[in-house]
Amino acid sequence: MMEGRGAFVCRTRVRYGETDKMGIAYYGRYMDWFEMGRTEFCRAQGRSFTGWEAQGILLPVVEAHCRYKASLRYDDEIEIETAVVELSKVSVTFRCRVFRAADGKLAAEGYTRHAFTSTDGRLLRHGNALADWLGAMTAGAGACRTPE
Repeated sequence: MMEGRGAFVCRTRVRYGETDKMGIAYYGRYMDWFEMGRTEFCRAQGRSFTGWEAQGILLPVVEAHCRYKASLRYDDEIEIETAVVELSKVSVTFRCRVFRAADGKLAAEGYTRHAFTSTDGRLLRHGNALADWLGAMTAGAGACRTPE
């Protein structure tokens, strides 16, 4: 489902294997949930990362950040909110927020920044179809475009 200002929300549950000995979601799993949010964000808009890779465009992570606010436990239903917050010709930044669905409590928030590269790892400096698509999709939805 699309939410206001271009954010997309998907749901999942904390699985047993995603928790530590104390029954709390392991901190590293949040990056997996951020990835799930990005993947479903694009899929919901009609394009998958697999399709972009087939066109020779990759999105390696070049920066990631997560701030933990509240614990999640096994079997908690969670909502992963994803939005494009910065877009340039060479990179895109996705903001991710993870909420406990039962009470709407913010559990974590952060971002991942991705470079647009070719399959041989070269930075795509002069634009590409994925950057253009993200720009068109987020136009007027609060995404910040920066020159590069």
